[in-house]
Amino acid sequence: MREVSKALSTYGIEDSWKEAEIILTQCIGLERVVLYRDDPLLSALQVETLRKVLERRGRSEPIQYIIGHVNFFGLTINVGPGVLIPRPETELLVEGVINTFRSHQFRVISQRRPGHFSTERRLKILDLCTGSGCLALALAKEFPRADVVGTDISETALGYARGNAQMNGIENVTFLKGTLFEPLQGMRFDIVVSNPPYIRRGEIGSLQREIYAWEPLEALDGGEDGLEFYREILLGSMGYLEEGGFMVMEIGDGESGDVAAMAKNLGFKNISIHKDYSAMERVLRIVL
Repeated sequence: MREVSKALSTYGIEDSWKEAEIILTQCIGLERVVLYRDDPLLSALQVETLRKVLERRGRSEPIQYIIGHVNFFGLTINVGPGVLIPRPETELLVEGVINTFRSHQFRVISQRRPGHFSTERRLKILDLCTGSGCLALALAKEFPRADVVGTDISETALGYARGNAQMNGIENVTFLKGTLFEPLQGMRFDIVVSNPPYIRRGEIGSLQREIYAWEPLEALDGGEDGLEFYREILLGSMGYLEEGGFMVMEIGDGESGDVAAMAKNLGFKNISIHKDYSAMERVLRIVL
């Protein structure tokens, strides 16, 4: 632990001790209790594996890529080069959907026809910029009687998303390739959720190296002002969101006021903003 932590410190890893534990338990395969209780001797194969892991980490490759997966809302989500790594704060979007659904006693009713009673139909959920599929899959699991669709422009990301659906045994989700609403002609949804690219283009190079050098640029770049995708999503959602539905989006630091004003100017009402674990305004919710 000391040697691995020291090596990680030389790479500029802030919490090197915690990451050393992650590497030794998840990459090398030691049980945590065994690691601390027994001070086990590593085999030659484990030493070689450890050397390769530290070499990769020394090149700033994200630890999540090296391990190959992250935990997200109770699901195991495989990740690797070409797909954005799900962050803990993005779980707040799932919670936002669940809480909004419950607080508004949301019920999806089929359109009335003369001489027929209204009947409940399946909930329709859309995840824009789905990436690894973490949001779509978490919502599909929470709402097993819903039909969930995720869209993304990256075939690499969609490959991960489809694989993650299969690995987690989730079948009520479909992933489509295309920009935002492009592959959804004629479809309408009760809930729209999105964690779009929102980093200002000029600020990408100032992010941690393990982000800007490894994670896909198209999943980070929100345009010159970071708001490019919000404009397209808010405007486009008018043709795809059912009346009485709602939308939940992740927003970047310092962007909440601009995005809320944008939504208001487009005629949206019932706009609310919610903070993340660090007290930053992170989630925008619009209820129609």
